Amino acid sequence: MASDWIWQQPDWPTFHWQPEDLAPVLRECVQAQGRLMGMAGSVGGSLSAQSELDALLQNIVTSSAIEGEQLNVGSVRSSLARRLGLQQVDGDKVSQRSEGLAQLLLDATQHYAQPLTLERLLDWHEWLFPEQDHALGARPIRIGALRGEAPMQVVSGRLDRPTVHFEAPPRQGLERQLDVFLEWFETSRNEVGLDPLLRAGIAHFWFVTLHPFDDGNGRLTRTITDLALAQGEAQAIRFYAMSASILDDRSGYYRVLEASQKATMDITRWLEWFLQTLLRSLQQAMARIESVLGKARFWQAHPQHSLSEEQTKVLNRLLDGGVRGFEDGISAAQYQAVAKVSKATATRHLAELLEKGYLTRLPGGGRSTRYQINHPG
Repeated sequence: MASDWIWQQPDWPTFHWQPEDLAPVLRECVQAQGRLMGMAGSVGGSLSAQSELDALLQNIVTSSAIEGEQLNVGSVRSSLARRLGLQQVDGDKVSQRSEGLAQLLLDATQHYAQPLTLERLLDWHEWLFPEQDHALGARPIRIGALRGEAPMQVVSGRLDRPTVHFEAPPRQGLERQLDVFLEWFETSRNEVGLDPLLRAGIAHFWFVTLHPFDDGNGRLTRTITDLALAQGEAQAIRFYAMSASILDDRSGYYRVLEASQKATMDITRWLEWFLQTLLRSLQQAMARIESVLGKARFWQAHPQHSLSEEQTKVLNRLLDGGVRGFEDGISAAQYQAVAKVSKATATRHLAELLEKGYLTRLPGGGRSTRYQINHPG
């Protein structure tokens, strides 16, 4: 066994970091978090519920994708929609896998005020692995129980010459290690001077280093992170999906974890990566909500009943950013292709939308004439 795993350090788990190095990105995260919460508060009821559903769905799907698992998106969406009291999409068969994943994330975020106990963790693990879904797995795992006596290693390469990227603490004493983590997780909620976002990053690193289960450690780690973030915000509604941003830099995620788990108790590098990734997820969520708000403002200002089905379709796709390559406006030929109408009809439709104020004409003329959305205000 390697002699330099972080959990073998004599001061484990007394983490420390360089506050001055983290201050700029931490400040950006706090400001973005505040702006996002302000924007989310201005979204109407149905739009807010849909935005929350989209964020939760993205979180579940991408957290599994980090581990190489592709989920049935429609099934997960239906499970979430039912639990959130939203209308389900007909035809989406709901699996036990989807039900468990939806129950797991909603328990963590909606019941953020409840303490994280070992019993709750074991319940989460059971929801993550419905027995029938794992029956065909490559190796049996203990479901709803801590891992066995065999060394827990993350390896790659040849079977006869594997590269060990990480080895978790031994099974003996794991209960005590978990007790220390869970006690810290509870008491640190009220720790003066510990920013909630740093607390979420510490919890993520600490739990994934313990690796207490045979399988599912990564997904449970990200669930604990969502719980910590919800506790810091003191609200159950989620509008951003950090797992999506982790997936975008999955190789960076594993690199910084491996480097930090072989280093000293100074986890500044890990926390910097964590905060930068969180910031991207907050910024992406703000862009999505701004798109939702912009679309709502547009249709409030412009009556939809006076439009043809084709005109409404093109406008919605432009508002959704769904027509790639049209960032600089849409031409008559492009309108014709999107709406699937004749050249004459496309020209007439565009003239009507221009006259009614739905679109504005950009500088240029002839075949190069382009049009863009006329946003109110």
